[in-house]
Amino acid sequence: MNVIFAGTPAFAAAALAALLDAGHRVPLVLTQPDRPAGRGLKTQPSAVKQLVLARQLELAQPPSLKDEAVIAKLAQLDPDVMVVAAYGLMIPSRLLPVPRLGCLNIHASLLPRWRGAAPIQRAILAGDRVTGVTIMQMDEGLDTGAMLLKAKVAIDDRDNTHTLHDKLAEAGARLIVRALREMPLSPEPQNPAESCYAAKITRAEAAIDWTRPAAEIDRRIRAFNPAPGAHTLYDGQPLKIWQAEPATGIAAEAAPGTVLQADPGILQVATGAGSLRLLELQRAGGRRMTAQAFLAGVPLVAGARLGE
Repeated sequence: MNVIFAGTPAFAAAALAALLDAGHRVPLVLTQPDRPAGRGLKTQPSAVKQLVLARQLELAQPPSLKDEAVIAKLAQLDPDVMVVAAYGLMIPSRLLPVPRLGCLNIHASLLPRWRGAAPIQRAILAGDRVTGVTIMQMDEGLDTGAMLLKAKVAIDDRDNTHTLHDKLAEAGARLIVRALREMPLSPEPQNPAESCYAAKITRAEAAIDWTRPAAEIDRRIRAFNPAPGAHTLYDGQPLKIWQAEPATGIAAEAAPGTVLQADPGILQVATGAGSLRLLELQRAGGRRMTAQAFLAGVPLVAGARLGE
């Protein structure tokens, strides 16, 4: 098929690579303009742009798709379909009918659950055991279009957003190739009564509330890894928690946030229900380190308080 592709991060790059490897012609790839990233805030190309440059494809990075000149350029390419994956820009209604088969979106959830910007993080936060990928026929709403194909993906107990993202990206890549191979597909309308919204993640959400149960805090730590990183305070200084697990063997009778054990390799903290064993931490300006390495350099002892 003649495919216009629109996407930006690694999730989208996996799908683009799969489409190219399947033999589809991609005359134009759209991705967001380069933006500052990393600790040095240097302008960096998106994962999709890096792939485009490596495959020597034609690239466009418009700040918006609302410009009539952009829509006219896409129409001139006479596309069979437009595939959208985590593009990050709105697809205007005037563009939807331009491709012969319309615009298909690769969405990282089992719609209508978790419509919106952060379906992977929200699934982990909610304690979902299963998520997946949906190929959706785009309409004017926010992830409200008819569903064409779905693939389920299990959420393991220790999955974080990074590991689950990679599983979903692989599933999405396979599913979009299948969708184009089997087109036309029978659309299934979404049931609005079953929908829920995956709001964009904010840094404020990543602040650890030690009064919450250990299992919930564990989900938050995993959901906010790799970004923005679950964080707390120790001695008034920021401290990120990258990996933890609900603990057993020590009764959490102390106030939430109290360090229960700080022996070599074991850092256990009381929560509102149960306790949490911290496995990987990072001080402001430092590097990630294991609990054992952290305790070797920080005078943290039982009875100390986190979160203040």
